[in-house]
Amino acid sequence: MLNIVLLEPEIPANTGNIGRTCCATGTRLHLIEPLGFQINEKALKRAGMDYWDKLDVVVYESYQDFCEKNPDAKIYYATTKAPNKYCDAKFEDDCFIMFGKESAGIPESILVNNQETCIRIPMNPEIRSLNLSNSVAIVLYEALRQNDFVGMETEGQLREYDWK
Repeated sequence: MLNIVLLEPEIPANTGNIGRTCCATGTRLHLIEPLGFQINEKALKRAGMDYWDKLDVVVYESYQDFCEKNPDAKIYYATTKAPNKYCDAKFEDDCFIMFGKESAGIPESILVNNQETCIRIPMNPEIRSLNLSNSVAIVLYEALRQNDFVGMETEGQLREYDWK
């Protein structure tokens, strides 16, 4: 199972959207406090629609708490400061992909010690960053693609339609 980690997320709508994406993909969501909202906030549940109760979510008191509870985790750190593109990473099926808070990203004190697994989404150099929920979706779907979308429905079925 893939894991998405949000380090101190600030905007409930982003976290709700990410939660919905995690439900749709069978991905576990890890939230590292402090959060910029209450987990029972209406905006969070509105963005996550009626999927929030189906979400596999784990909440941690701090980054240190997360590291202690996941000591052997292979973690990829999504940041605009990374030299490596997300599509060049080789995502294992049980890896963790971490994203920082909307206003500041992942602290450099964490990034500097994990440069080999820091990844970035290429973008126009005049743009500071993408929306957090969009960034999660982009990287998560690449990781899912690399793992052949295991456990997901990959084919749809069109109905016959009579145009008469």
